[in-house]
Amino acid sequence: MINLRLDAVMNAAALEIAVTRFREGDAPFLSARRIAALLGVTLTELAALAGVARNTLTAKSGARKVDQALSPVARIVAMASEMAGGDERAALWFKHQPIPGWAGKTAYDLVREGKADKVLAYLEAVRSGVYA
Repeated sequence: MINLRLDAVMNAAALEIAVTRFREGDAPFLSARRIAALLGVTLTELAALAGVARNTLTAKSGARKVDQALSPVARIVAMASEMAGGDERAALWFKHQPIPGWAGKTAYDLVREGKADKVLAYLEAVRSGVYA
């Protein structure tokens, strides 16, 4: 049981480090432009996906709110990238691959519905060897 908790803590720390690549330079917050470019979506589409206003994504005063809104997307893409072998493959999976048990919905669809936690749980299950 202790080994499972230690593995979970180590995986979470590794995932947080992987997410830092979605920042601009030394900036402490995630870059909406970098994430949008990776996913091949516009900032307007990314704003809708993250549940924030389009102008919030580019306003410096909203950086903390944007970071919080984009964090689940960045975590999903980082985890999928680790499993799929690259960011481009992860982005394709995120947008186009239906997740079993969700009536043909993709990770993109589920995140847009506010179910990023379900996508992360699915990825964690797959990474642990459970295939749904």
